[in-house]
Amino acid sequence: MAREPLIASSSTTGFFQHLPTLPPQYTSPVCLSSQIPCQNESALRVSDEKVLAHIVDLYIPSNATLVTSDINRVARLALHPSVLAYSTDAETNHPVLRPLSTFGEENRQDPLWTTTGWQKLKDIGISEGVVAVAYETENTTWNRRIHEFALGHVWICTGTMTGCPMASKWDQPGRQKVLKEAYRRLTSRNPEVAWTSGQWMTERSGGSDVSETETVAQRLDTNNEGCDATGMPLGPWSIDGFKWFSSATDSEMAVLLARTSRGGLSAFYAPMRRRVAVPARSVNNLVDETPKTELNGIRIQRLKNKLGTKSLSTAELELKGTRAWLIGNEGQGIKEISAILNITRLQTAAGSAGNWARGLAISRAYTKVRKVHGKLLQENSVHLRWMADETVKYWAATHFAFFGVALQGVIEQDWAKMVQNTKANGLVPKDKTLVQVLLRLLTPVMKAQISVASVSGLRQVMESLGGVGYRENNEDGGLLNIAKIYRDNLVNPIWEGTVSVMADDVVRVLVDKRLGNGNVLDNGCSQNFIREVSVIDGRLQSLLELVRRANKQGLLYQGREILDHIEAIVLIPDEVAFEIARRWTRSSSLSSNGMTAMKPWEQQALMDKRIFLGDEVAPTHRQEKL
Repeated sequence: MAREPLIASSSTTGFFQHLPTLPPQYTSPVCLSSQIPCQNESALRVSDEKVLAHIVDLYIPSNATLVTSDINRVARLALHPSVLAYSTDAETNHPVLRPLSTFGEENRQDPLWTTTGWQKLKDIGISEGVVAVAYETENTTWNRRIHEFALGHVWICTGTMTGCPMASKWDQPGRQKVLKEAYRRLTSRNPEVAWTSGQWMTERSGGSDVSETETVAQRLDTNNEGCDATGMPLGPWSIDGFKWFSSATDSEMAVLLARTSRGGLSAFYAPMRRRVAVPARSVNNLVDETPKTELNGIRIQRLKNKLGTKSLSTAELELKGTRAWLIGNEGQGIKEISAILNITRLQTAAGSAGNWARGLAISRAYTKVRKVHGKLLQENSVHLRWMADETVKYWAATHFAFFGVALQGVIEQDWAKMVQNTKANGLVPKDKTLVQVLLRLLTPVMKAQISVASVSGLRQVMESLGGVGYRENNEDGGLLNIAKIYRDNLVNPIWEGTVSVMADDVVRVLVDKRLGNGNVLDNGCSQNFIREVSVIDGRLQSLLELVRRANKQGLLYQGREILDHIEAIVLIPDEVAFEIARRWTRSSSLSSNGMTAMKPWEQQALMDKRIFLGDEVAPTHRQEKL
């Protein structure tokens, strides 16, 4: 019998991998129950990621359809080809600094250039209320912070926004009007009106330690002369100094720290631009009356060349005569800035979980179409066990982050109106004082532990795609570019304070006798978790013993171990969710007792598949190869 001739592959013939398909990360219950496919694509109606649906079901009342429809819409918007094109543009065309004019003069008008894709992503995030929903105070019957962070969870990988809404006390003439206008713009959904804000605290001398701040503010004797870009009066303070690491340089305002003659640090609000008095020009007999503006005493020294977050303009800024308004009381800057800092630390933790979510979604999609040894990866028990373990860690981290978000919402809203009618009414405390103590303790733990875990998790999902995961996949809207997500996420263990800084913050809470006295940690587990409760009790007792026997310096030495203990103590119900909770808790045990497999490996492998891929997996008739 004659053999078939060998046919070599080429660049255009032979095997081609099917492109994995990513479903949206969330589908609203209304959409699921409807006979009309969402977005006219029935294949995109159900997500294979269940944790966000669990969280929304836990913290949001069942009748809050506005919330679920918002998340449903943004989840699909984040995967739309036109929006992904903006994301790819922002990733491949980075901000550019043009510090000088053609003939060498300092460019004070428009030294920073950002790509159209970046600008469009900002507009979309603003119009979809990714920040604004948390401040729409007419909505009182659901947790607005959960609404905000759930939108961020599905949006973060496609387009990240910066925003820093704030409140302040009023004592300088004219300040109330100015800061109310800034607040209105920070919380607006209108891209023509809305602002974003930078936070300028880091300096060369101190890094995360703002006590070494060298920037100086002086009160002027003028009567608030001059206007910002919107026509509001400039503040009576003049600021000089150097900010070494300042993100959101393309924002319209900033919050910063500076020293005053009274000592200590004070917080200031500074508009990014101010008006310049120039004669009106006539062009073709048309008078141009558009107000001319320049940077508000701000010189962009250079842009940072970073490992990741390359689409975000991070800069070194020299401030000379930057006009600003004092926030709160002079010398109380750390206290005033702490509210913003707590929110940004929650955003860092939740954002890390959001990045991790996209990575796992890519891995799941790839697992359903890729073949190894003649079988799809979704039939490979070794691969499934590996990714199921990573999914358990992701679920735990995401539940942990959103528990913190829920607590933040309780501080800002009425518990009876927005928690009592949810499944979280036995989980989220009513007492705002207790909630504040919990947040004070848990926020740095969340920020440290989740950001570090997500870095490891994203490295794992990158590996799960083999060589494909290591590539800069900017084709097809960049959907498979885990390398970009990994790079961007690497900053989170550093951003808003390193892990050591977070451990130091936790120790300060533990040694403060005014805060809880060890009574802030409670066991609210059901009888379904008897074995798991014993594990958690063991971790709790170890933590309490450590705190009792060590002084502050000893606690600081063991700070990272303390972070591990507290994370393990904070617990997170179909069968899969129960199994995930059990696996996570047992992985936190301090001993090997009870940690061995309780079921035959074949049964565990089936559960691995359900944990990682869900109850529905792709058909197995495709003929892809490794």
